[in-house]
Amino acid sequence: MSDEIKHECGLAYIRLRKPFSYYLQKYGTVMYGLNKLYLLMEKQHNRGQDGAGIAAVKLNVEPGYPYLSRMRSSAQQPIVDIFSKVNAEVQELIKYQNDIPKHPGLMKGHVSFLGELLLGHLRYGTQGKNNAEFCHPFIKRDTQPGRNLALAGNFNLVNTDELYSGLGMVPGEFQKQSDLAAMMEVIHHFLVKGDEQDPNNANIATVLKQATPLFDGGYTIGGLVGNGHSFVMRDAHGIRPAYYYINDEVIVAASERASIRTTFNVGENEVGELMPGNALLVDNEGNYSIQQIIPALERRACSFERIYFSRGSDEKIYRERIALGHHLSKRVLESIDYDLKNAIFSYIPNTAEVAFYGLVKGMEDYLNQIKVKRILSWGNDITEEKLQEMITRKIRQEKIAIKDVKIRTFITQDDSRNEMVQHVYDVTYGTVRNYEDTLIVIDDSIVRGTTLKESIVRMLARLKPKKIIIVSSAPQIRYPDCYGIDMSKMVDFVAFRAAIALLTERNMEYVLTEIHEKIKALESMGELHTENVVRHVYKPFTTEEISDKIAQLITPEGITFPVEVIYQTIEDLHDSCPTNTGDWYFTGNYPTPGGNKVCNKAFLNYMDGKHVRGY
Repeated sequence: MSDEIKHECGLAYIRLRKPFSYYLQKYGTVMYGLNKLYLLMEKQHNRGQDGAGIAAVKLNVEPGYPYLSRMRSSAQQPIVDIFSKVNAEVQELIKYQNDIPKHPGLMKGHVSFLGELLLGHLRYGTQGKNNAEFCHPFIKRDTQPGRNLALAGNFNLVNTDELYSGLGMVPGEFQKQSDLAAMMEVIHHFLVKGDEQDPNNANIATVLKQATPLFDGGYTIGGLVGNGHSFVMRDAHGIRPAYYYINDEVIVAASERASIRTTFNVGENEVGELMPGNALLVDNEGNYSIQQIIPALERRACSFERIYFSRGSDEKIYRERIALGHHLSKRVLESIDYDLKNAIFSYIPNTAEVAFYGLVKGMEDYLNQIKVKRILSWGNDITEEKLQEMITRKIRQEKIAIKDVKIRTFITQDDSRNEMVQHVYDVTYGTVRNYEDTLIVIDDSIVRGTTLKESIVRMLARLKPKKIIIVSSAPQIRYPDCYGIDMSKMVDFVAFRAAIALLTERNMEYVLTEIHEKIKALESMGELHTENVVRHVYKPFTTEEISDKIAQLITPEGITFPVEVIYQTIEDLHDSCPTNTGDWYFTGNYPTPGGNKVCNKAFLNYMDGKHVRGY
């Protein structure tokens, strides 16, 4: 994704099932759990750059001693910052007693985060400020252990006002800016009720059954309770991902399967997927169960997870991204009139590399078919020279673009800043024959189109190709997201701007007026959630018409050769990623009513000239 859309949050959970002495004896360190938490978080670093946090709960601690600890950081390298401080605490102990690491009881008593329950989180900010105060986990403290709670998650909620209202709370400025604060208040409210009924032994499944039906959003959440109970839960549609691994030593959960596999060196089939509406529940003795907390609804797991957000080292995701690229090959061949001799293939950015391999494989399949047909057509008229020339023909692939270290500038004037943005990427000169070669570049997805216009297309133009074709492994992104990705302003989407431009060109602005009036009517009746009216913006046009207009919008002034944009189709997306059918970004088919509400609100903001989030 060449446009700057930040990644999703990531969750890491570990429950140690053996005494610390066990890990010391088997692995040579009582820090086994913390070491694994560090790895589990680093292997999901792609999911959050704004901050990180960890929480730990110690079991069987004498009254008066701390048993719940938390640390958060918004430093430039937040994971390293946090674990460096944990290590500094250990080193301070060793400085005065160098054999203390061999004494698990002493280590547990003196190292704040040496707990049996561990929760880690990687954050990117969709709301609030990017400082440590907004980093997960959040905690609620109480004199009763069973009412202490640490909570973290990967989600956004669209009904926080309703949640506070249901609790009879008037949120402060901080609470208004944090979805997690609202979720925390609701879960903690029912936790306290459960603790009142059964002191220090609230039924966590019951707490979640009371709290989670109130949430409108997609979520994976993890929680630690001060009495040693813990949980990880996934929303009813399975919008946000969650995986787990269990053996007799540990219970582990994370946002990505590959991170668990790498951290614990286990096979794919050993890592389970937490199914929609399910919770992994662990009691204070380390016994676990997986329970259906809320009824599973239609599976709408986010397709963007497969296209872009998750690490491509997961074997299923790798194959799916290959398929995404392969599906595009036929349309690219048609666009270049099957002229592979004068076509060069590349990718931008690096995360599009796997889809690029799939695209090239599709080209190779076609080329191999041509080779066989040509050789067979020769009959006996075959020479070594002709055969050699035919079998050595290959798809032309080049590393066209190189992203330099981020160029920082203190220039504030837009014209000057755009000039600097042009140089974020550099090209490999001498790879393209002037005005002879068509340059095909694949991207994960095209969201705003700003980077394409201001940087990439300008940069590629220096190579003087005959034509540039930008290929997107994702379909056109037309609608906002409100389930964990910060894309909630209509004007940010180049597909929306293209549709607006077409409406204007064809004197169809009345369509916008009709949509605006209908949404205002729904708002007055409190029914913004009932229908996605914004779909009517795109109805008058074919996908190809919008793609052609997008190509015009991303073509800088002064570019004389044609620029074309080819998008993935919805059908091929679903064929490539069959288990992740959540496609609301592209179709406007939201899994919860809150999605319709956010989309309609985003359109109202656009029409009213408000450049603010839709929720």
